[in-house]
Formats: sequence, structure tokens, C-alpha cells
Amino acid sequence: MKKTANKYIKKAAQLLLGASLVGAVISCENDFLEEKPLDFLNSDVVLTNPEGFESAITGLYESVRHLYFREDGSKMQAMYYGTDVATTGDRSLADFKDYGTWLTPTLYAVDHYWNWGYRNLMPRANTIIQYATETDFWDSEEQRNAVIAEARFFRAYAYNFLANLYGDVPIVDQLYRAPKADFQRSPRNEVYDFARQDLEFAAQWLPNEASVDGRVAKAAAYHLLAEVYISLGDYNAAIDAATNVIDDGNYELMRERFGSRVDQPGDVISDLHAQDNQNRSTGNTETIWNLQFEPRSTPGGTVENSKWKGVTWLRAWGPKWWEITDPNGEPGMELSVDSLGRGVAWVRPTNYYSYEIWENESDVRNSSYNIRRTYYYNNPESEYFGQEVQLDPNRLDSMVQFYPMLTKIEGTAEYLEGANYGRSFKDVYLMRLAETYLLRAEAHFLNGNADLAAEDINEVRLRANANSITGADVDLDFILDERARELIIEENRRLTLNRMGELVERTKRYNPQSGPTIQDYHELFPIPQTTIDANIDADMPQNPGYL
Repeated sequence: MKKTANKYIKKAAQLLLGASLVGAVISCENDFLEEKPLDFLNSDVVLTNPEGFESAITGLYESVRHLYFREDGSKMQAMYYGTDVATTGDRSLADFKDYGTWLTPTLYAVDHYWNWGYRNLMPRANTIIQYATETDFWDSEEQRNAVIAEARFFRAYAYNFLANLYGDVPIVDQLYRAPKADFQRSPRNEVYDFARQDLEFAAQWLPNEASVDGRVAKAAAYHLLAEVYISLGDYNAAIDAATNVIDDGNYELMRERFGSRVDQPGDVISDLHAQDNQNRSTGNTETIWNLQFEPRSTPGGTVENSKWKGVTWLRAWGPKWWEITDPNGEPGMELSVDSLGRGVAWVRPTNYYSYEIWENESDVRNSSYNIRRTYYYNNPESEYFGQEVQLDPNRLDSMVQFYPMLTKIEGTAEYLEGANYGRSFKDVYLMRLAETYLLRAEAHFLNGNADLAAEDINEVRLRANANSITGADVDLDFILDERARELIIEENRRLTLNRMGELVERTKRYNPQSGPTIQDYHELFPIPQTTIDANIDADMPQNPGYL
């Protein structure tokens, strides 16, 4: 104890001596205060050559992965439940069951998405943009602009996300080297327009084809531009942006079976979502941008190189099928490495998704290879081993143990981590061409041309062997139904409904758990109370309806 105390006393004396020396030098030479620490990583040390900027750009991709998969647990699923497509399955969860008591300025999710934007991704992007602009070691203006373009794409991605979720938000387009507590919220349309400017620059300077799997190229910027233009009401520009992707020549819908399971029973939709089929290097021409989740032993693998930071879809959306008992009341299921994973039913698809949108549809997206509706007892000790599980409401819980399971959540992990792992290491789509078609269809419809909208929707439907439609069938509800059929889990459903102004009405219509309590003001998330409290030098108004 005495030795430790003496160590800190000695350290304090050294600091005091250092301070007196600084005081002496300051009187002679003010430049002494221009610190350039060289013994630890910081922007002044790292961002001094193209390699340093490459390292910093990697942090942008990590940041997006943190947005969706950093935390385990139900709290990371706020983009889904409480909407038309999903509820909580686990009855112990309160998530969005009562909007009035759940969605408050102090909710974890309210803080999470805001802090991701303003404390994580935005500072990283702004640092890259500012340093790249100020430095002069570049071989060419094209080299510099390509770096800036990538950072501006990510900044636009964040602002589009935040504007869709919160409405009016502050625009932060620079680094602040001193405390600032007087931020102002910019109108939502100004935020969209700021994202537009970033994306137009990105579309000009990003490469035509990404250098490695998972990296963005021009198509990603044009894809997001199409959505932003729709939000700005510029439907012609949205159509042009989407067309730039569709007619690019590097992107095509996958229409034939392919990839790692082509020799196994399935269809082209199940191939799209099979393990190891998401990267463009596998021959998947539909992928525009996806997150990389190689096994954690691979460089560039899971977040923080931790086995607990895998893809949590399997755990969150999967039923607790492994709790199913047989008619004798004995364990009917057992976990194994060739099983269905270990779901915990945090998120359960609504009956609207599981049943209603498939009525009168001859659609392979509803095939047994894509939605598992039948289960079989797999415990060899059970008298019913190998027999089909029949729903018995007196014995089985259809909210938790026995409901249709989306096979796109599946992926390999058990052989690395064991049957109890409950997560996967499958790469995750953030953008693929099917959505580009649906964005262009939305823009055509809003631009007054339902027939062209139907043509784009039919590109997606016919690939899935669904019946073609006509312009008379198209409205925003149909587009949202089609997005649900094609993009369930892949799209941030809450953001889609928010930007289209459809969250409240469709949640009331299709979500019996959350619908009775959702109000018009829930169309937007509240501003985090922590942000309002910290912004002491200016008023940060709360969104209407929230206390």
C-alpha cells in the first residue's frame, strides 16, 4: 500500500515539475502548445498517407455493423417489432407492447440510434472528410475524392437513417475541437437534402465496382439516392438514380439457382439467403452492399473479434422450437449442430406477414425452403421421433415455441461454437437489386405512372414465380406488402414506414399487440432526453407528443 502511494506521489511531483517547465517555455514560445503525439493512434498520426485513410475507412464499415449487431438482446430489434411485420414473442418482454409507456425519451433504443449517428459514425466520417480535404500528399485529385466520397456516402447513410427515425435533427458537417452545447435541429427536408449532396458526390467519385466484397461502389450511392430523392419529392430524379443501378450492367436479379447449396433441394430465393452466397465474388450479381461476418478466426470477421458479436437474427427471430414437448409431455426436441439454431423468440412475425400476404400467392418466397412451417420431433429418446409436430394449444405456445420460421435467418455457427450458440456468421444484405426495383416502382407510382410501377414490381414477383400484376393493383399498401415479402428483416421496416407516413395506420391494422396503443405522434422517435439535457446553450425541442 505504501509503495503504491509513493508511486502516485512521485508521479504527481513529475507532473507538477512538467507544468512549471511548460509555463517557462510558454513565455518564450507559444508553438509549444501545438501537440503532435506520436506514440499512440490519433488522426494527426494515422491520417498522413493513403494507407492511414484506408484504416480509417474500415472504421466506417465497423460502425454500420455496430448499428445492427453490436449488442445482444431484444433491445436491438426496434426497427422491426411494434410495426406491421413483427411483435415480441417472448411474453416477458414489454418492447412496444404499449407504445405510450415504452417509447419514451429515455428508452435504450432512442439513445442507441442517436448516439450511433452523432458519437460514432459521424465523427469518423467528418474526420476523414476534413483531413482528406486539408492534406496534400495525394497522387491525384481523383485519389483524394474517392476517399472523401466513401466517407460522404456513410455520412449520408447516417443522416437518412436519423431523419427517417427522428425527423428534424442537427446537421453536423465538421469536426469540433472544443465543447459545443448549442446544436440546432434542422428541418427534415434540409437533412435529406444534405444527404442528397453527399450522395451525389459519392456517386460521382466512388468506383464502378468495389475492390473487395462488402465495400461500397457507385451503385450503393445511387440506390440510396433513389430513396432520398423520394423523400424529397423529386420522383424523376429517384427514377433516374434507380435506373443507374438497374442499367449499370454489373447488377442483375438472380433468376437461376446458384452457389453453395445448388445441389440441394431449394430454389433461387433460398439460394440468395444460403450461407456463403451473399458476396459478389460468389457470382451473386444482385448484391449491392452487404456486411461481412466471416467466422471470427478470419481477419475482418465479427465485431470486436468476439464470438458473441455474430449475426443475432437466428437468436432473435427464431422460435424456441427446442422447448417443444411431445404428446406424452416428454422432451420432443434436442439441440444439435445440424439443427435450426437456438432461437429465443424475441421477435415473432405477425400473422399479417406469416399468413395474410401469401393468400392467393403462388410464390416461392413462401416455399418450405424459405418459411419453415412444419417441424419434426428430433429427439431420438422421444416416442414420436421423426413425426410431424402438431400444434396443441394446451401444450405448445404458438407465440414462442411454434410459429413459421424465416429460413433467411439461418447460417452456420454451431460447428464453430456449439449447438447452444444461437447466432450465425452469415454475411448480411444491406442493399440488393430487388429493393432498387421496388424503390423505382414507388417513385413511378408517386410520379403518377402506376403501369411502370407494376413493371418494376413484376421483375421482382416473376423471379419469385408469383403472378404478374397490372397498374390497377398498385398502391402504397401493395408496395409495402411486396417489400415485406421480399425484404423481411433485410429492410429497416420502421424506417420504411416512417418515411412513407404509414407506420401508425399499418401497425393499427396488422399488429394486434402494438396497434391498440400506437398514436399519431409515434410516427417519429423522440429526441433522447440525454441530448436535450446536454445541449445547455440552446433549446433542443422535443418531438410533439413526448413529455
